[in-house]
Amino acid sequence: MSEENNINEQNLEQVEYNDDNIRHLSDMEHVRTRPGMYIGRLGDGSLPEDGIYVLLKEVIDNSIDEFKMHAGDRIEINIEDNLRVSVRDYGRGIPQGKLIEAVSVLNTGGKYDSKAFKKSVGLNGVGVKAVNALSTHFEVASYRDGKVRRATFERGILQTDTTEDSQDENGTYIYFEPDSTLFKEYSFHDDIVENMLRNYTYLNTGLAIMYNGRRILSRHGLEDLLKDRMTNDPLYPIIHLKGDDIEVAFTHANQYGEEYYSFVNGQHTTQGGTHQSAFKEHIAKTIKEFFGKYEYGDIRTGIVAAIAINVEEPVFESQTKIKLGSTQMSPDGDSINKYVGDFIKQQVDNYLHIHQDVAEVIENKIKESERERKAMAGVTKLARERAKKANLHNRKLRDCRIHLSDVKNERKEESCIFITEGDSASGSITKSRDVNTQAVFSLRGKPLNSFGLTKKVVYENEEFNLLQAALDIEEGLDTLRYNKVIVATDADVDGMHIRLLIITFFLQFFPELIKKGHVYVLQTPLFRVRNKRTKIRNKEMRDDGKKGDFVTRYCYSEEERVKAIQDLSPDPEITRFKGLGEISPEEFAGFIGPDIRLEQVTLHKNDQVQKLLEYYMGKNTMERQNFIIDNLVIEEDRPEEEAYE
Repeated sequence: MSEENNINEQNLEQVEYNDDNIRHLSDMEHVRTRPGMYIGRLGDGSLPEDGIYVLLKEVIDNSIDEFKMHAGDRIEINIEDNLRVSVRDYGRGIPQGKLIEAVSVLNTGGKYDSKAFKKSVGLNGVGVKAVNALSTHFEVASYRDGKVRRATFERGILQTDTTEDSQDENGTYIYFEPDSTLFKEYSFHDDIVENMLRNYTYLNTGLAIMYNGRRILSRHGLEDLLKDRMTNDPLYPIIHLKGDDIEVAFTHANQYGEEYYSFVNGQHTTQGGTHQSAFKEHIAKTIKEFFGKYEYGDIRTGIVAAIAINVEEPVFESQTKIKLGSTQMSPDGDSINKYVGDFIKQQVDNYLHIHQDVAEVIENKIKESERERKAMAGVTKLARERAKKANLHNRKLRDCRIHLSDVKNERKEESCIFITEGDSASGSITKSRDVNTQAVFSLRGKPLNSFGLTKKVVYENEEFNLLQAALDIEEGLDTLRYNKVIVATDADVDGMHIRLLIITFFLQFFPELIKKGHVYVLQTPLFRVRNKRTKIRNKEMRDDGKKGDFVTRYCYSEEERVKAIQDLSPDPEITRFKGLGEISPEEFAGFIGPDIRLEQVTLHKNDQVQKLLEYYMGKNTMERQNFIIDNLVIEEDRPEEEAYE
């Protein structure tokens, strides 16, 4: 027996396992101990998937379900100081006799009874209980028939419970303040909240949401959604079709790729699922049968579409409900594939026969896609072979173990890939990354400016070809391997230029990657300020513990640098990080760990992306040069004592 095995056996013998090791956690304790099981990631509110938005969604979902049952057509939402939330609906109100259980006992709720909530999002009796458990202060009030029962909680523990007369309208009021010991330095971001609320109104026409005094309303459902989200003009008027439990809207635009928005019972399924797959299959099949020719890929190129369905007892892949796993519309009903297929076949085929002018525009778009595909058929085949061979011995890609496609892996949404410039930067990240969830792709020099070029360049350019292969997005986002695509370049002029070239590539050929919120920019510190002769004045200061008594502050902006100098004077030592490769792997581990700072790249209709790209990436070199000269600002020299190391 080896020495190692002997040591392991000795360690096992020393571990006691008795009755004291067996614990029972209350419902609220369990949620607080394992919050990831209930709301996914915690986060600070800077990203749409952060936990505070899941808490908000869980509360609003209950109000939406009331609206779906024709009880209450308005919801009032207020967020005070970006920290504290109140939601008031005018539905039936939670039955007062079970109010406490409804907000504090898991697996308790009214949605198990399909007669009351036939097509609800929240079916597991978990949602609002998690909000209660993960809030420092939680308050619920149920207004029913001249009475109001009100209860308050702190971190899930009941504090007060009162009932009194009330003249207020029936409905439910919930107030919560997320626990800042769990959601560290959190803040609700107005744009993320408003986007969430607009999705609710697109799916519930006639519902009015008052958000901090602003009225959000949709009169045309998914048609409004596409009009608000499209960044290119539609080639023909949006086709908008409705059935009993299904609504679809679609058009084509002059853009690459496919763009989909899908929903189930009002829940935005950002990663699609069985309903979205069914739509993609049958929209292509129906159009192909209408024209009697063409390939599915050519038919769907440039399509922008939204689908919403209502399903009894939907099954999602996780508590965060971002991908539908159900195959049936109801326990004893049609399959989702058949239901969606029958609807698309009848409605779209009828529409195209009636609107021959639209059919002609669609066919012209298909022919254009077909011509481009055939024109680059040879180079595409060769590029795929090169990428396949490169992947066998790919030094550009240091892959991770867990990918977005790993359906059953709880950490799949943590999967990410860093796109770096050069070997030194990729080396620092590679040595300090989490090999389970963090991959690294190394660029060689500056990539090509792809603005105005056809997709043929993707296959002809080795860097882009291998990047596309690494992400596995040639056929769309269904096969995307990483949830986050993180551009990690130096914080200098060259780094910013490379960042712009990469984002231009995505905007040009894979805009949905950005629209679906997968692209980020890594924020790394510009300065390290430290001093070993000062006492700590601020608890936020970090001592690296490895360099004597140094007190270290990492600064991501000029303002943070100035504050650090003030806090750490006298004699601060200031290091300006000029490149990622200059940051040691030990330090880098702190910047890409749990406290990673990411800035999401967003794309909205009002961004005027085409005009921006034409100006900054087009061939108007002299115009840009004159702009720079006219707007050049020369900073005054810094005082000598503030000079960088």
